[in-house]
Amino acid sequence: MLSTTTESVPGRETVEVLGVVRGNTVRARNVGRDVTQSLRNLVGGELNSYTGLMTEARDEAADRMEAEAESLGADAVVNVRFTTSNVAQSAAEILAYGTAVRLADEAAGSAADTAERDDDTAGPDPDAVD
Repeated sequence: MLSTTTESVPGRETVEVLGVVRGNTVRARNVGRDVTQSLRNLVGGELNSYTGLMTEARDEAADRMEAEAESLGADAVVNVRFTTSNVAQSAAEILAYGTAVRLADEAAGSAADTAERDDDTAGPDPDAVD
């Protein structure tokens, strides 16, 4: 499954828009993690435990979004975005969303691209008579 933050997949033609797809997850911090991260917060620096938690949450949300797109028969998800919100004092939701699309066959697209490039680079016909 292709996913991109752009409006289309470079080099591929979108032939059908299937609709908005999304995936989300809600993750909570735990007491042990809060204690160690609070100590780290006193001295400064990255809160590695929370970084890992959020990375896992983004990956899970993206996987769920792509699974929804696949269930619609999509080849790609374009305009992918992520957002987060607090659900409770110690829990956050990560939401991934985008537009599921079907793409033209890659072979058909590349044959058309090749023909177009050939037309652009052919130059004047040396055997042509004025």
